[in-house]
Amino acid sequence: MPVPATPPARGYGPVTRTDFVRYQGASGDMNPIHHDEVFARAAGFPSPFSVGMWQASLLGTYATDWLGGPNVRDFRIRFLAQVWPGDVLTLEGVPLRTYVLESADGREGRVDIELTCRRQTGDTAVTAWATFVLPLDAAAGDATPEAGERPETTEEQA
Repeated sequence: MPVPATPPARGYGPVTRTDFVRYQGASGDMNPIHHDEVFARAAGFPSPFSVGMWQASLLGTYATDWLGGPNVRDFRIRFLAQVWPGDVLTLEGVPLRTYVLESADGREGRVDIELTCRRQTGDTAVTAWATFVLPLDAAAGDATPEAGERPETTEEQA
């Protein structure tokens, strides 16, 4: 089964405290360690740092821009390093495997991918793994997305 074309790396930053606060407002996580200098220093940190789920959301957007939001079947994350104001992030993804899932509901093409969010230091801040649906080629029975194409879920898959 063909592997979907890997998209180019995506850069983000330098990140700012405003980025952190915007995410906090949207998520409802208003922990002051992510925006209050005095609080962060009192807790032993050099400054406020990002909410880890913000980096996870950047990876989620990168993945769904690549393979289509309606096609997500699984998304797992692992937090590895903090992100600080001024950091420049690089988002990357690679396909790990493609396969056909057989079930009582029929056949579904799938791709497992690995995603990374790295700081300019080379440290990996977040690693994620996701599974997406791929369209099945009716003749060959294989998933065959074209490079750069974003497969969409059919009514039968919804």
